[in-house]
Amino acid sequence: MNLPRTSLLLALLAALSPAARAADAAPQTTDLAPVQVKAKVHDDHHGTAIDAYGNASLRDTPASVTVVARRQLDDRQIRTLSELAREDASLGDNYAPVGYYQDIAIRGYPLDLATGFRTNNLTITGEQEVALEDKQRVEVLKGLAGLQAGVMEPGGVVNYVSKRPADVHTVTLGTDSHGSRYGALDVGGWLTPDFGLRANLAWEDTHSYVRHADGRRNFYAIAADWRITPKATLELDSDYQASAQRSVSGYQLLGGDLIPRHASTTRMLGYEPWQQPVSVHASNTSARLNYAFDDAWRLRLAAGHSRSVIDDNVAFAYGCFYSPDCASGATPGNFFAPDGDYDVYDYRSPDDTRVGDEARATLEGHLETGAIGQDLTFGAQAFRRTIDRRVEVYDYVGTANIADIDPPYFAPSPNQPGPSARRLTSWQRSAFALDRLHLGDAWQLVLGDRLVRLHERAYDDARAPERDTRMSKALPQAAVLWQPSAPLTVYASYSEGLSLGLEAPYWTSNDGDMLGPRLSRQLETGVKFAASAALDLTAALYRIRQPYQFAQPDASAAGFTFVQRGEEVHTGLELAAHGRVTDHLRIDASASLIRARAQHTGTPAYDGHQAANVPRLRSAVYLDYTLPFLPKLGLLGGWRYASPNVATPDGRVRVPAYHVFDAGLRYATQWNGHALTWRLSVDNLFDRFYWRDTGSSDGDSYLFPGAPRLARLSLTVGL
Repeated sequence: MNLPRTSLLLALLAALSPAARAADAAPQTTDLAPVQVKAKVHDDHHGTAIDAYGNASLRDTPASVTVVARRQLDDRQIRTLSELAREDASLGDNYAPVGYYQDIAIRGYPLDLATGFRTNNLTITGEQEVALEDKQRVEVLKGLAGLQAGVMEPGGVVNYVSKRPADVHTVTLGTDSHGSRYGALDVGGWLTPDFGLRANLAWEDTHSYVRHADGRRNFYAIAADWRITPKATLELDSDYQASAQRSVSGYQLLGGDLIPRHASTTRMLGYEPWQQPVSVHASNTSARLNYAFDDAWRLRLAAGHSRSVIDDNVAFAYGCFYSPDCASGATPGNFFAPDGDYDVYDYRSPDDTRVGDEARATLEGHLETGAIGQDLTFGAQAFRRTIDRRVEVYDYVGTANIADIDPPYFAPSPNQPGPSARRLTSWQRSAFALDRLHLGDAWQLVLGDRLVRLHERAYDDARAPERDTRMSKALPQAAVLWQPSAPLTVYASYSEGLSLGLEAPYWTSNDGDMLGPRLSRQLETGVKFAASAALDLTAALYRIRQPYQFAQPDASAAGFTFVQRGEEVHTGLELAAHGRVTDHLRIDASASLIRARAQHTGTPAYDGHQAANVPRLRSAVYLDYTLPFLPKLGLLGGWRYASPNVATPDGRVRVPAYHVFDAGLRYATQWNGHALTWRLSVDNLFDRFYWRDTGSSDGDSYLFPGAPRLARLSLTVGL
């Protein structure tokens, strides 16, 4: 535990506690003039901090954006990125093991951990488990946003928005059906009329549903708002989290083409008693200064620092190179053996350090030129990412079988990790401009461009330059919006984006080669309709094209060469409804239909079928019903569906479709003047087995089963 940080937060809590404020106020007798306070109800679904389109409202944003509000995070007791991905049908897991930092896919494209995740619109390292206790909402911008993020994968970006200072004092205690323990404190207030603080603390002792995978974490966050002058405001945020949990290896196809039967959700593949937890120490700090020159022009300055240090320790279940069924070469060694054998590796990579620093300046203004109004945005941005890593231990120690409750004992490798060295230095420098033209009351035209200069240098174990990438690229975007009435917006947009090339897996003939960057293009059209003041309906139709990089079968000694050939095209339809249907019923529902295919790859077996880990159809429905005769009690229910999911590049193997049902209760009452809210949530109510993820990591494919039934109970008390 960081003692200086903890002491500071404890002092802050004491200063903001009701008792301390009462004690401080006791000796003061000055009578102040009455202050009139007007409360404003804020719905998180009607605003966004993502400024890809000039910091516009959701109504004026020509893109599909999902906002997961604080209400949803609390009622569904969401703690991880994988659980967050259930909230929208366009999202899905992509290599999201229990006990490890997780990734998701949006519109079928996995996010880049380097640039796909943001806090308060500043990039953070994706190699961390982002805590949600201090977040007011989570925004998911779906699809290409080259103007917003520069170099990124075409699926989109996830933006976490922090809570701001407010007069709040709550404590939450929780447990679950496995005996986990959870506690969180949210306390804040305005120390002066112009300076406010808010602190969030959390502690969790997790009893995992997977044997040997219990974990723990501590989280501390502080936010400050300072109204320096009537024209200038400063927002500061800092958080720190330490977590430790054994990582759970995923399954692989047996022999490369058979789904494991009787797979277990509770068994840790490859478990060895000497396996240490994966520990992650992550911190994120940002500052944002907003200055209004006048009613028309505003300057925004922002800077952020994100750091994640991973001590990676795992008895890793992978492949079958040393199994008798695979040693001959007749069965691919990068899958489990046909009889269920798999190799166990002692993998240790301590002090794996990822750092991201970003600075951005944006000037926003409005001009009236005759009948045309213009909202202008000009900006510059610099982003630096570094990776420092030691030479890891990755040694074979034995072969086990998926039928083992616990694998046999294998002695760990006697080797030790080598010294730390710089492995990557990446610079992105860019300038961008956006012009939103208001053509009368019903039409808007949005034109923008970002010029990106990328310089990325990678090093091998001997600190010798292994790759030096330099390039410049303009990333335009354009959109037109038609708003014939206040509730209705129809839009069409075109965007371009740039993503880095992928690295060839070690089992290909060009092991370690990094292919060139990929230019993606997207067309999207959509409709947004406010059916009422409390209910929003949206629909979007899109087509994304990206060059296809893959391991192509050939006559080389390895049998595969990693190449870029053809393209991967995702065409999809998204439907969503968010808000209050009646005074008693609220709905959050979405459906996603995707046709994701590779084409012109030169390998006929890879063309013309659904891509791996992209179910053709997903849906997610969550209902919140307050009983008319007992308004303090809310009934919560959910349903998730995914169609059969492809697990191989040639489309021959698919995991079955699944339906998963969730349920819950919320009871809000008062006790001795304190607000009490009880929440009970049950995920996977009928304890159904399903494969939630057929994604890949570093070129290898894995299968992860969904979590079994889990009940969580929490109590939130207003202090």
